Amino acid sequence: MTYSLSATKLVTYKQCPQAYSFRYERGISAPGAFGSPDLGNALHLALAFAYRDWHYNEHKPGWDWFEACWSRSISKLSEAQIQDGRTILQRYYHDFVAPLDVMPRPLGVESKISAKIQFENIEFALNGRYDRLDHVNGDLELIDYKTTKNASTPDSVDVQLGLYYLALQQVYHQSLKRLTLIFLRAGESLSFEVTEAHQEQVQQLISGLALRLRNDSEWEPSTGEYCKRCTDQKHCGAVCAEPEPLPEDGRKLRQVQLALAV
Repeated sequence: MTYSLSATKLVTYKQCPQAYSFRYERGISAPGAFGSPDLGNALHLALAFAYRDWHYNEHKPGWDWFEACWSRSISKLSEAQIQDGRTILQRYYHDFVAPLDVMPRPLGVESKISAKIQFENIEFALNGRYDRLDHVNGDLELIDYKTTKNASTPDSVDVQLGLYYLALQQVYHQSLKRLTLIFLRAGESLSFEVTEAHQEQVQQLISGLALRLRNDSEWEPSTGEYCKRCTDQKHCGAVCAEPEPLPEDGRKLRQVQLALAV
Protein backbone atom coordinates (compact mmCIF):
# COMPACT_ATOMS: atom_id res chain seq x y z
CA MET A 1 0.00 0.00 0.00
CA THR A 2 1.29 3.43 -0.95
CA TYR A 3 0.63 6.69 0.90
CA SER A 4 -0.41 9.46 -1.48
CA LEU A 5 1.09 12.94 -1.03
CA SER A 6 0.54 16.27 -2.73
CA ALA A 7 1.91 19.78 -2.27
CA THR A 8 -1.31 20.73 -0.45
CA LYS A 9 -0.90 17.86 2.01
CA LEU A 10 2.74 18.66 2.67
CA VAL A 11 2.06 22.36 3.20
CA THR A 12 -0.71 21.49 5.68
CA TYR A 13 1.65 19.16 7.55
CA LYS A 14 4.43 21.77 7.54
CA GLN A 15 2.12 24.41 9.01
CA CYS A 16 0.39 22.24 11.58
CA PRO A 17 0.66 18.46 12.12
CA GLN A 18 -2.62 18.49 14.05
CA ALA A 19 -4.50 20.13 11.16
CA TYR A 20 -2.98 17.50 8.86
CA SER A 21 -4.18 14.74 11.17
CA PHE A 22 -7.70 16.21 11.42
CA ARG A 23 -8.05 16.60 7.66
CA TYR A 24 -6.23 13.66 6.16
CA GLU A 25 -5.99 11.04 8.90
CA ARG A 26 -9.36 11.54 10.58
CA GLY A 27 -11.25 13.04 7.63
CA ILE A 28 -13.15 15.58 9.74
CA SER A 29 -12.52 18.79 7.83
CA ALA A 30 -11.95 20.16 4.38
CA PRO A 31 -10.40 23.32 2.94
CA GLY A 32 -12.78 26.23 2.60
CA ALA A 33 -13.94 27.26 -0.86
CA PHE A 34 -13.88 30.85 -1.99
CA GLY A 35 -16.12 31.91 -4.84
CA SER A 36 -16.98 30.11 -8.05
CA PRO A 37 -14.15 28.25 -9.80
CA ASP A 38 -15.87 28.37 -13.20
CA LEU A 39 -14.02 31.38 -14.59
CA GLY A 40 -10.64 30.09 -13.46
CA ASN A 41 -11.38 26.66 -14.90
CA ALA A 42 -12.41 28.22 -18.23
CA LEU A 43 -9.18 30.23 -18.43
CA HIS A 44 -7.07 27.16 -17.69
CA LEU A 45 -9.00 25.20 -20.32
CA ALA A 46 -8.60 27.91 -22.96
CA LEU A 47 -4.84 28.09 -22.36
CA ALA A 48 -4.60 24.30 -22.52
CA PHE A 49 -6.39 24.32 -25.90
CA ALA A 50 -4.18 27.17 -27.14
CA TYR A 51 -0.90 25.38 -26.43
CA ARG A 52 -1.96 21.78 -26.96
CA ASP A 53 -3.92 22.17 -30.22
CA TRP A 54 -1.83 24.78 -32.06
CA HIS A 55 -0.21 23.19 -35.14
CA TYR A 56 3.20 24.88 -34.63
CA ASN A 57 3.74 25.16 -38.39
CA GLU A 58 3.97 28.92 -37.90
CA HIS A 59 6.13 30.80 -35.45
CA LYS A 60 3.23 31.79 -33.21
CA PRO A 61 -0.57 32.13 -33.35
CA GLY A 62 -2.45 35.41 -33.55
CA TRP A 63 -4.97 36.62 -31.01
CA ASP A 64 -7.76 35.11 -33.13
CA TRP A 65 -6.47 31.61 -32.23
CA PHE A 66 -6.59 32.34 -28.51
CA GLU A 67 -10.05 33.88 -28.90
CA ALA A 68 -11.24 30.73 -30.70
CA CYS A 69 -9.88 28.63 -27.82
CA TRP A 70 -11.71 30.89 -25.38
CA SER A 71 -14.98 30.33 -27.28
CA ARG A 72 -14.55 26.57 -26.74
CA SER A 73 -14.24 27.03 -22.96
CA ILE A 74 -17.16 29.23 -21.91
CA SER A 75 -20.18 26.90 -21.75
CA LYS A 76 -20.56 27.25 -17.95
CA LEU A 77 -20.02 31.02 -17.75
CA SER A 78 -22.36 33.98 -17.49
CA GLU A 79 -22.11 36.81 -20.01
CA ALA A 80 -20.25 38.95 -17.49
CA GLN A 81 -17.74 36.14 -16.84
CA ILE A 82 -17.27 35.63 -20.58
CA GLN A 83 -16.36 39.26 -21.08
CA ASP A 84 -14.13 39.29 -18.00
CA GLY A 85 -12.35 36.15 -19.11
CA ARG A 86 -11.82 37.40 -22.65
CA THR A 87 -10.19 40.57 -21.28
CA ILE A 88 -7.91 38.51 -19.00
CA LEU A 89 -6.93 36.16 -21.82
CA GLN A 90 -6.29 39.05 -24.20
CA ARG A 91 -3.96 40.61 -21.63
CA TYR A 92 -2.14 37.28 -21.33
CA TYR A 93 -1.72 37.07 -25.11
CA HIS A 94 -0.32 40.57 -25.44
CA ASP A 95 2.00 40.20 -22.43
CA PHE A 96 3.28 36.64 -22.85
CA VAL A 97 2.75 35.53 -26.47
CA ALA A 98 2.82 38.56 -28.79
CA PRO A 99 6.39 39.60 -27.76
CA LEU A 100 7.80 36.14 -28.64
CA ASP A 101 9.55 35.39 -31.92
CA VAL A 102 8.38 31.78 -31.63
CA MET A 103 5.84 30.21 -29.27
CA PRO A 104 7.58 27.01 -28.08
CA ARG A 105 5.73 23.71 -28.00
CA PRO A 106 5.35 22.53 -24.38
CA LEU A 107 6.41 19.09 -23.20
CA GLY A 108 3.04 18.77 -21.46
CA VAL A 109 -0.18 20.69 -20.86
CA GLU A 110 -2.68 20.17 -18.01
CA SER A 111 -1.03 16.88 -17.06
CA LYS A 112 -0.67 14.77 -13.96
CA ILE A 113 2.66 13.58 -12.67
CA SER A 114 3.47 10.93 -10.11
CA ALA A 115 6.64 9.48 -8.65
CA LYS A 116 7.51 7.30 -5.67
CA ILE A 117 9.88 7.74 -2.75
CA GLN A 118 10.45 5.64 0.37
CA PHE A 119 11.11 6.67 3.98
CA GLU A 120 10.95 4.54 7.13
CA ASN A 121 9.87 1.57 4.97
CA ILE A 122 6.78 3.47 3.82
CA GLU A 123 6.30 4.09 0.15
CA PHE A 124 4.96 7.54 -0.75
CA ALA A 125 3.44 8.50 -4.07
CA LEU A 126 4.19 12.13 -4.90
CA ASN A 127 1.24 13.33 -6.93
CA GLY A 128 0.81 16.63 -8.66
CA ARG A 129 -0.75 18.37 -11.60
CA TYR A 130 0.80 21.10 -13.67
CA ASP A 131 -0.61 23.64 -16.12
CA ARG A 132 2.31 23.61 -18.54
CA LEU A 133 5.80 22.11 -18.72
CA ASP A 134 8.28 23.80 -21.05
CA HIS A 135 11.73 22.76 -22.23
CA VAL A 136 13.73 26.00 -22.44
CA ASN A 137 17.41 25.97 -23.44
CA GLY A 138 17.70 22.41 -22.20
CA ASP A 139 16.03 23.16 -18.85
CA LEU A 140 12.63 22.11 -17.52
CA GLU A 141 10.36 24.98 -16.52
CA LEU A 142 6.93 24.59 -14.92
CA ILE A 143 4.29 27.21 -15.68
CA ASP A 144 1.49 27.63 -13.13
CA TYR A 145 -1.43 29.92 -13.98
CA LYS A 146 -2.98 31.80 -11.07
CA THR A 147 -6.38 33.51 -11.20
CA THR A 148 -6.20 35.18 -7.79
CA LYS A 149 -6.56 38.96 -7.74
CA ASN A 150 -3.35 39.53 -5.80
CA ALA A 151 0.01 38.67 -7.35
CA SER A 152 1.67 37.32 -4.22
CA THR A 153 3.88 34.32 -3.54
CA PRO A 154 1.74 31.45 -2.17
CA ASP A 155 2.71 29.70 1.06
CA SER A 156 3.14 26.45 -0.84
CA VAL A 157 5.80 27.56 -3.32
CA ASP A 158 8.88 26.07 -1.61
CA VAL A 159 7.14 22.75 -1.05
CA GLN A 160 5.78 22.79 -4.60
CA LEU A 161 9.29 23.38 -5.95
CA GLY A 162 10.74 20.49 -3.99
CA LEU A 163 7.93 18.05 -4.77
CA TYR A 164 8.11 18.68 -8.51
CA TYR A 165 11.92 18.55 -8.38
CA LEU A 166 11.69 14.99 -7.06
CA ALA A 167 8.85 13.89 -9.32
CA LEU A 168 10.16 15.31 -12.60
CA GLN A 169 13.62 13.93 -11.91
CA GLN A 170 12.14 10.44 -11.83
CA VAL A 171 9.86 10.88 -14.83
CA TYR A 172 12.16 12.84 -17.17
CA HIS A 173 15.56 11.96 -15.63
CA GLN A 174 16.16 15.68 -15.59
CA SER A 175 15.80 18.19 -12.77
CA LEU A 176 13.32 21.02 -12.72
CA LYS A 177 15.17 24.33 -13.03
CA ARG A 178 12.44 26.93 -12.70
CA LEU A 179 8.84 27.48 -11.64
CA THR A 180 7.03 30.47 -13.10
CA LEU A 181 3.74 31.68 -11.66
CA ILE A 182 1.67 33.71 -14.12
CA PHE A 183 -1.01 35.85 -12.47
CA LEU A 184 -3.59 36.11 -15.23
CA ARG A 185 -5.63 38.98 -13.78
CA ALA A 186 -2.63 41.17 -13.05
CA GLY A 187 -0.66 40.28 -16.17
CA GLU A 188 2.39 39.63 -14.00
CA SER A 189 4.74 36.71 -13.46
CA LEU A 190 7.10 35.51 -10.74
CA SER A 191 9.88 32.99 -11.38
CA PHE A 192 11.68 30.85 -8.82
CA GLU A 193 14.90 28.96 -9.41
CA VAL A 194 14.76 25.42 -8.06
CA THR A 195 17.65 24.33 -5.87
CA GLU A 196 18.69 21.17 -4.06
CA ALA A 197 17.64 22.93 -0.85
CA HIS A 198 14.02 22.69 -2.01
CA GLN A 199 14.48 18.98 -2.61
CA GLU A 200 16.03 18.52 0.82
CA GLN A 201 13.22 20.45 2.52
CA VAL A 202 10.56 18.21 0.99
CA GLN A 203 12.55 15.08 1.82
CA GLN A 204 12.76 16.23 5.45
CA LEU A 205 9.02 16.91 5.55
CA ILE A 206 8.22 13.48 4.15
CA SER A 207 10.71 11.85 6.51
CA GLY A 208 9.08 13.59 9.50
CA LEU A 209 5.63 12.57 8.33
CA ALA A 210 6.82 8.98 7.87
CA LEU A 211 8.07 8.86 11.46
CA ARG A 212 4.70 10.03 12.77
CA LEU A 213 2.88 7.47 10.65
CA ARG A 214 5.17 4.63 11.70
CA ASN A 215 5.23 5.51 15.39
CA ASP A 216 1.60 6.61 15.74
CA SER A 217 2.79 9.64 17.72
CA GLU A 218 0.81 12.67 18.80
CA TRP A 219 0.03 15.20 16.09
CA GLU A 220 0.91 18.38 17.97
CA PRO A 221 -0.71 21.69 16.98
CA SER A 222 1.48 24.48 15.68
CA THR A 223 0.29 28.09 15.70
CA GLY A 224 0.86 30.89 13.21
CA GLU A 225 -0.86 33.27 10.80
CA TYR A 226 -2.46 30.31 9.05
CA CYS A 227 -4.59 29.70 12.18
CA LYS A 228 -6.86 32.54 11.04
CA ARG A 229 -7.79 30.52 7.95
CA CYS A 230 -7.98 27.14 9.66
CA THR A 231 -11.33 25.34 9.62
CA ASP A 232 -10.35 23.31 12.71
CA GLN A 233 -10.05 26.16 15.23
CA LYS A 234 -13.04 25.06 17.30
CA HIS A 235 -11.37 21.68 17.96
CA CYS A 236 -7.90 23.07 18.69
CA GLY A 237 -6.63 23.50 22.25
CA ALA A 238 -3.84 25.78 21.01
CA VAL A 239 -6.31 28.53 20.03
CA CYS A 240 -9.42 27.72 22.10
CA ALA A 241 -9.56 27.63 25.89
CA GLU A 242 -12.38 25.06 25.69
CA PRO A 243 -12.10 23.24 22.35
CA GLU A 244 -15.08 21.28 21.08
CA PRO A 245 -14.77 17.48 20.91
CA LEU A 246 -14.04 15.93 17.55
CA PRO A 247 -17.07 14.75 15.53
CA GLU A 248 -18.08 11.19 16.24
CA ASP A 249 -18.15 10.30 12.55
CA GLY A 250 -14.44 11.10 12.13
CA ARG A 251 -12.10 8.22 11.43
CA LYS A 252 -10.02 6.81 14.25
CA LEU A 253 -6.25 7.16 13.93
CA ARG A 254 -4.83 4.06 12.33
CA GLN A 255 -2.96 1.87 14.82
CA VAL A 256 -0.84 0.40 12.07
CA GLN A 257 -0.26 3.38 9.81
CA LEU A 258 0.01 1.78 6.38
CA ALA A 259 1.19 -1.50 5.04
CA LEU A 260 4.96 -1.38 4.71
CA ALA A 261 6.38 -1.27 1.23
CA VAL A 262 8.40 -4.32 0.26
